[in-house]
Amino acid sequence: MFKKLLVANRGEIAVRIARACREMGISPIAVFSDADRASLHVRMADQAICIGPPPSTESYLNIDRLIAAARTSGADAIHPGYGFLSENADFAEAVEHAGLVLVGPPAASMRIMGTKTRARVAAQKAGAAVVPGTTAALDSQDEAALAAESIGYPIMLKAAAGGGGKGMRLVRSPEEIQSAFSIAASEAAASFKDPSVYVEKYIDKPRHIEIQLLGDHFGNMVYLGERECSLQRRHQKVIEECPSPMMDPALRSRMGETAVRIASAAGYFNAGTIEFLVDSDRNFYFLEMNTRLQVEHPVTELVVGRDLVHQQIRIAFGEPLGFDQDSVCMQGAAIECRIYAEDPNNGFMPSPGLITGLVLPSGPGIRNDSGIYQGWDIPVFYDSLLAKLAVWGETREQAASRLARALSEYKIDGVRTTLQFFRDIVVDQDFRSGNLDTGFIDRFLDRRTGSDRPANDPCLSDLAAVAAALHMRAQASTSRQSMQPTRTSRWKHMGRP
Repeated sequence: MFKKLLVANRGEIAVRIARACREMGISPIAVFSDADRASLHVRMADQAICIGPPPSTESYLNIDRLIAAARTSGADAIHPGYGFLSENADFAEAVEHAGLVLVGPPAASMRIMGTKTRARVAAQKAGAAVVPGTTAALDSQDEAALAAESIGYPIMLKAAAGGGGKGMRLVRSPEEIQSAFSIAASEAAASFKDPSVYVEKYIDKPRHIEIQLLGDHFGNMVYLGERECSLQRRHQKVIEECPSPMMDPALRSRMGETAVRIASAAGYFNAGTIEFLVDSDRNFYFLEMNTRLQVEHPVTELVVGRDLVHQQIRIAFGEPLGFDQDSVCMQGAAIECRIYAEDPNNGFMPSPGLITGLVLPSGPGIRNDSGIYQGWDIPVFYDSLLAKLAVWGETREQAASRLARALSEYKIDGVRTTLQFFRDIVVDQDFRSGNLDTGFIDRFLDRRTGSDRPANDPCLSDLAAVAAALHMRAQASTSRQSMQPTRTSRWKHMGRP
């Protein structure tokens, strides 16, 4: 087995991989930017190497510095986690040329499946249905308008490279195409250094279902059930679960076999995910492939009982998969919340700052994948994901109730978070009934008016604090005007130590 593994990432996923390394007798090596010097993933490693200043382009996205760090540390392999360079074929080739092993798929498969337009062509060749749209990047807004007219509005403009909702715009009429194309291309260029976009037919109220795959170098590949990923904010997943409430064994088998067929045709190995849209008639369409470990992988691990990071590392080392499709068994249900340092009551604006207090939930069926600790100052330079709270139950109902209980125990002080937002969702009747689609969050936010806010809502607490401060200031002003000194300190009046 590998002796040392460099984790080319940060935050909770770097902590997750470091823990897997320790369990396997591998020494984890961390990299960090100047902004992450005190981060938890640095503390978890045996060695830690600074790779540059805070901007990710000068640190976590700098291929040369990552390769140099691996060589300096004596690492045998590199795990890219998710995001950053995890789906970058040039990085995969650089790792190979350096004589190191990438814990991930080959560069050739990344080039086929990592770009959505090429992946659509590959999926069609493998016999999979795709959402109607273009199979090549569009050069201009005029081309986009012609494609939209032939497909029929509404349509989606999507970045050909990358994911996470970046470079994606819904267009409902010809009047919107010009600005939408410009914004989508600009976002794609900024996020992925590739302005290419393509057109896809918009499917009303679809479910977003993905199939987890594992394959080895010997041609063995299995699917590990599905994940329901329909709860999205700005096209980015926020709550995921396994299995999907709408799934049955026959549909799971058809979707799983289709996913295996697509990935196998691309010569894929290691962990990967095929994503589908499912319409109201239960027809499913290939959407894209994520050629990496997914953020939401814990719910699959809880239900299937297999450690995906362990499997990734073993496959990268050259070991066979060791089990077949008949050995895959799904038990119970798992649900995950992505906890962000964001303010749901202010358009989900990022909320960096110092974590002054932290209380983690515990008990049966509770898993917390986190990259934070009390006293850590959240930097402004990176994604605002703090942790992932995942729970398991014998049934979906038990898992949802357990998640509600765990969220009630979870406390993060000093910054705004999405905790209360999730507390409200998990008691929502539509969520509890499994009535989900990609428009769920938008409808939920429309229903969530000011009168629905709970008494401990942060906005209401802040208003109360401001009102109290203003009242005390007015009292102090009155006291000064009457030349009557106050008997106690104004700091005490304001409730401060």
